[in-house]
Amino acid sequence: MRIERDKPFTSVALAAALSLCVAVLPVQAQTAADAALDMANLLDGAGGGVSSGELIAALQNAADAGQPMAMWQLGTMYENGEGVDRDPAKAFGYFAQIANQHADTAPRGVEADIVARSFVKVGEYYKDGLPDAGIAADSGRAHALLLHAATYFGDADAQYRVGLLYLNEEELGVNPLQSARWFSLAARKGHCPAQAHLGDLLFAGMDGIAAQPVEGLMWLTIAQQRCATTSDAAWVNKMFDNAMSLSTPDEQTEASQLAKTIAPQVAGF
Repeated sequence: MRIERDKPFTSVALAAALSLCVAVLPVQAQTAADAALDMANLLDGAGGGVSSGELIAALQNAADAGQPMAMWQLGTMYENGEGVDRDPAKAFGYFAQIANQHADTAPRGVEADIVARSFVKVGEYYKDGLPDAGIAADSGRAHALLLHAATYFGDADAQYRVGLLYLNEEELGVNPLQSARWFSLAARKGHCPAQAHLGDLLFAGMDGIAAQPVEGLMWLTIAQQRCATTSDAAWVNKMFDNAMSLSTPDEQTEASQLAKTIAPQVAGF
């Protein structure tokens, strides 16, 4: 989103729109990213447009009042340079503020998605470090933040990321069984990259667990459909095509039938 700078917006109308966004959107939106976009769109369309200065001031007032949605919006704006100069240090500050102030918010409350994703964001910054904000790289803290989002909040993307950590010797160590368990949690919530990795692990088999080509190909089939219009499509298709080339016609038929049965039961499909 780019904020229009040449169309003033009255403070009364701005406050009303902001109040509406903060109070209502977290309930309506499917994800924190959706909520941020919806909030921006509402503000941008109210009264013919919002000047950048007025928007930042209104969001800052809401953030100072403890509104996670406003903090998230400011964090994403500074992280991506949308309507403001890009400033990772400020972005980190807003995401960390959400995590610090709302770590024990109800796991299924209206703000849970934003808080969980803020934990993921802060974990990403700790993974690589952020010298401008005085943040040194700290993989242990990064893992702890991600695990909080994955366990306490049950966030699908965090669970998927934990699954990846168990496939990397330099992260949590290679443990395919643990990886599959985390991928399974995310996959059943409709996370298509997790569905693909779960399918790949099951198809090939893991230490102590025999290959399950039908179930593996079933998950890969669901993932291939779910990820078709996403940035993950290329590598998911590669996994799917590889499994198809190694499977038998009977396995393919059974996996396809299972996918048709299971897919509607998977959240988000």
